[in-house]
Formats: sequence, C-alpha cells, structure tokens
Amino acid sequence: MKIAVIGAGSWGTALSQVLARAGHNVGLWARKPEVVRTINSEHYNPRYLSEETLSENIVATLSYKDALLRAQAAVIVTPSNLMRGVARALNEVVDDQFPVIICSKGVEEGSGLLPVEVFVSEMGNPDRFAVLSGPNHAEEVVRGVPTATVIASSSLETASFFQELFATETFRTYTSDDVNGVELCAAFKNVIAIAVGVSYGIGYGDNTAAMLMTRGLAEMSRLVVKCGGQAITCMGLAGTGDLIATCTSKHSRNRRFGEMVAKGGTIDEFSEQTHMVAEGALACKTLQTLACAHGVELPITDMVRAVVWEGEKPQIAAEELLSRPLKTEFYGF
Repeated sequence: MKIAVIGAGSWGTALSQVLARAGHNVGLWARKPEVVRTINSEHYNPRYLSEETLSENIVATLSYKDALLRAQAAVIVTPSNLMRGVARALNEVVDDQFPVIICSKGVEEGSGLLPVEVFVSEMGNPDRFAVLSGPNHAEEVVRGVPTATVIASSSLETASFFQELFATETFRTYTSDDVNGVELCAAFKNVIAIAVGVSYGIGYGDNTAAMLMTRGLAEMSRLVVKCGGQAITCMGLAGTGDLIATCTSKHSRNRRFGEMVAKGGTIDEFSEQTHMVAEGALACKTLQTLACAHGVELPITDMVRAVVWEGEKPQIAAEELLSRPLKTEFYGF
C-alpha cells in the first residue's frame, strides 16, 4: 500500500526505508526543494543519512496533498513544536477514519499535551491514532540493523494494523495499549540523555552516567504513573530500552548536545552544526508543566532545564543535584 511519511529528517528517512523494505510505496513530505530533488533523482537524502541509498519506492514531495494522495495511512515524523500545525494540515485532507501513527517525541509547550493528544484535539477519533517509540537510532534502522520498537494505541485494531505495516525481518514491532506511558517515556529519555552528556562533559564517569540513568528512570516512572500510564511501560522498549540507547550511543543527538552544553555550547550552535533538534532541550521545559499539574518531583529534569535555559553553570547544577537530601530508592509512587 502507499503510506505518507510527513517529515524527511533522519527519523522520517529511516522509517521510509523500513516501510519500503516491507513492500510499501512511500510518499515522503519534505520542506526543502533540494531534498525532494535529490531523493527522487539520486535516491539519497542530502541532509540526513546521506551515505545511505534509499529505495526507489520512496518518492519525495513538497506537497502534503501529494504525499497523502491515495495513501492508506500517515506517519508523522516532524519536530514536536510543529505537531499542531501538521495536525491541522492533515485534517483538511483526510477523513476521520484515516490511520495516523505519531513518531514525534515531546510535550506541547504551554498546554502540556502529549503528541497524540494534540492530534486528537485537532482531528478527533482517538482510536485511529497510534504512537511509535523505542531504542531506534535512525543511523542503524536505515541500514537494517536488528531493532525493536513498541506501537501503542487505544485501539487494538489500530495497533495491530501498524504493527504489521512496519514489521520486517530486522524491525521487530510490539504492541501496547499504554499510549500515555509510551509518549512520556519518549519525551523523558531525551532529557536524561542531556543530563548524561553534561556529566561526561564536565569530567564525570560511567558510574555517574549509570546513576543518572537509573534515577532518571525512577523520575520517569513517577510522572508516567501520575499521568495515567503504566509503570511497567518504563521497563520496556519505550522506557529502559530507549533510555539505554539514547544515553550511551554515539548516535544520540541529545547526549551530544549535553556534552556540548557542558563546554559552553548553545542550542542554536547545535542546530546549526547538526541540522537537528535536541528534543530534550524543549522537553525539560514542557515536562515541568505536567510535573506541576500532578505534583511530581523531577530533580534531574529541573537540573537540565536550569543549565540549558536558565544559565546555571553545569558544575554548580551537578553539585546541587548531588547535595539533595537522602531518600529511599523508590519514593513518590
């Protein structure tokens, strides 16, 4: 079948390749004319994953309508700050039964809404939506390195549809009904990865990284449960799996951003150098909205926000985090 992929960054490009390997035709929406031209004529993306040859079943376009023409589902892979505009654009083209899977990660600034909640608010019918997340670095997915992901939906039918749609020999798909949990894990792990990057950037070691990852997992679980998700989700692919990959991999943009911030770099410099968005930089602000609404303590998230947005020196922020009162390991559940 034909599938529309909205967003031609690294993740959108990699998922387009997965779908093409699964035998589908892909209409890939991109913002830049040179990306469309190069993908269609030379079968590679000149801005992202440019060393990889893309399937001829992937056809890029500058038009939402062309990407969606005769498509039987849409895959959303745009930065989280563009979600509402994308939802409105889609709503003008598709009906209220059209299946949509959201692969963007984050929380909407101001409202505190998760990506699927943004799309439902604009397009209605929550049962036709699913979300996808897991330890899925685009650099490996596009090459067919064995990978697993979780697809969550309030509808078993929708989850199963997308499970079958994406499944290949090297891209294993699992289903879940915990949409909120999967989406919160997806946003949260990027914040913890920034913290890990900062810790390495100021000279700390593997013990510190492990501490931040495990305490970050506890922090993630507290918020997931308070927001109606399931604690067990945090132990799965969207939680622990993605946390490990994002905090330890050389491919992790959020960890790299943390290391850069520790050495005095800025968000604008990172975006200019990589053509990418460090989603955790926005998430450390937007997660605060949910934390305040539900009365959840997020000390690592607070530290990252202070360093990234409030000008606090990384070393001082780290010392403040380490000087917090001692507590039992699992509190706030």
